[in-house]
Amino acid sequence: MQDFILDKTSKTPAVNLNSKEAVFRIEGRSIPENPDDFYSRITDWLLEYFQDPKEQTDFHFQFEYINSGSSKFIMNIFQIIKKFHSSGSKCQIHWYYEEDDENIQELGEHYQSTFKVPFKFVEIIL
Repeated sequence: MQDFILDKTSKTPAVNLNSKEAVFRIEGRSIPENPDDFYSRITDWLLEYFQDPKEQTDFHFQFEYINSGSSKFIMNIFQIIKKFHSSGSKCQIHWYYEEDDENIQELGEHYQSTFKVPFKFVEIIL
């Protein structure tokens, strides 16, 4: 399976979905003009990956900012993770937040309580 890589822009996060290592990273600002177009490519790729996943899959989310339109699509990603975690795939989510960024921290806590998948919170101290 081909890896899925997108470079970071001023409005979209960097995306690195490495199927060989089973390490998936989404990092940066998420305020795309059309979040459906941006995130549907990621969810389509994940659905294909989970047809034959590795034994352990690690997700790393490190957002500087997420607008409400993006949050809906990130929830879609978590729904995919939960579905496959519930069916026996081992998944670990690493949620990064800057030490003073309560909004991003609380968003991660919301996702954790909503989806009930393994979460590890990582505080970034500046």
